Amino acid sequence: MSFFNPENLEKAQVLIGLYPDKRSALIPLCHLAQGQHGHLSNEAMEQIADLLEIQPAEVLGTASFYDMLHTEEVGKYLVGVCTNVACMLGGGIELLEHASDVLGVPLGGTTEDGMFTLEEVECVAHCDKAPCAQVNYRFFGPLANGDFDQLLDDLRNDRLSESVPPHGVLSRVFRDAPAMVPLEIIHRERRAMDDEKKARQAALNKDAGGNQ
Repeated sequence: MSFFNPENLEKAQVLIGLYPDKRSALIPLCHLAQGQHGHLSNEAMEQIADLLEIQPAEVLGTASFYDMLHTEEVGKYLVGVCTNVACMLGGGIELLEHASDVLGVPLGGTTEDGMFTLEEVECVAHCDKAPCAQVNYRFFGPLANGDFDQLLDDLRNDRLSESVPPHGVLSRVFRDAPAMVPLEIIHRERRAMDDEKKARQAALNKDAGGNQ
């Protein structure tokens, strides 16, 4: 039985066709599957392996390595509160404790309605908005406790559906063509890099000769 629905199976074939080696489509296919189901089930990983002509263990190895890929169910909204230095100094730890209290779940836990999963995250490069959180990898901050409560209410009532899709939807734009850079630009930049490398080597050789 196919895991991918007909639309996503067609997208999977398009993604595979973007690469000279079909195995290179592994991570894009994982995101495609996660966007359909919210996480990577065994059935999803088995079909990805079949499409790419690799072993399911290879798919699992990749999926278990990357933080943005989940092999177990998570909530519709994956809420990550940053507690790195800037956010910690701004109250990130207290915000995380508040989040755990209002959601009624520990770190890594999912609410009974399946709506939210809470996690602690490292720096998400939103330091000027500390303390901050990310919801399905979309950023919010700075957040006081009241702001966080309002964010949860907005998510529950679909007020942010345009900006925060369900977990697993990495991008709303499907890439159906390879990134194209004109060959003349590639050749020009390679020549410039070669010239720079030669210039650096000549300068090193000159300095070495002068120091003898």
